[in-house]
Amino acid sequence: MISTRLNALALAALLSLGQGAAIATEGGSKTVATVNGQAITQEMLDVYTQQRTRRMPPGAPQPSRQAMVEELVNMELVKQDAEKRKIDQLPEVQRELAWHRRGVLVSKAMRDYLEKHPITEAELKAAYDEEVKKLGGTEYHARHILLENEADAKAVIKALDGGADFAELAKEKSTGPTGKNGGDLGWFSPKQMVKPFADAVAAMKPGSYSKQPVKTQFGWHVIKLEETRPMQPPAFDQVKPQLKTRLQNDRIEDYLNALKKSARIEIKD
Repeated sequence: MISTRLNALALAALLSLGQGAAIATEGGSKTVATVNGQAITQEMLDVYTQQRTRRMPPGAPQPSRQAMVEELVNMELVKQDAEKRKIDQLPEVQRELAWHRRGVLVSKAMRDYLEKHPITEAELKAAYDEEVKKLGGTEYHARHILLENEADAKAVIKALDGGADFAELAKEKSTGPTGKNGGDLGWFSPKQMVKPFADAVAAMKPGSYSKQPVKTQFGWHVIKLEETRPMQPPAFDQVKPQLKTRLQNDRIEDYLNALKKSARIEIKD
């Protein structure tokens, strides 16, 4: 006996997957159920289950095969009723179906292009090497004291010249969020800081502090360089998925540009 009771999660799945899932209906797949003579195939069940599971919240229990079959039966019942009542002929439904078809075609065309123009391992490695170069060769560990004006910054430098502790001064004087941590900025590359700050740090020696205030758009800084080390970029395998996505986006951009060159496009007011 097929249950017609739908819980909220199943109903949401029917609504979203009924619009978004590409449920195959080709022959050659065994029938798992029929609704008024219309077959629901194993292939349809497999695709629907995959799409349905992908949209479930993390940790949610996996639906049973029987539950998936019931949902497809319920979907088919509603579909047949909609066709019987000619809902599929309504103008707004026709527009939505046309937009859905367009989206499926565009998505498939892009996937097909990427399959025929795959990102190679050599391209990924070259992109990784380029990103590593952009990071620079040295990382810095520094502290800073952020102040509102130059006079206050010079007063802090004078206190440091007199032997005051940098971290304690940062806790007492800094207006920045790192003040409570003694001004500790942790490790960073020059690219992560605004240029005046990065230039000042690069010119310093470990253990020294800036003898002149450094001005940026955030205010006036007094900087202490704690230590340096060679740049430690993330491992290639760690960033490989992001690199692949970026390169695939570039591929699609090339694809679109090629299409535009051979098309006649008119944009009207």
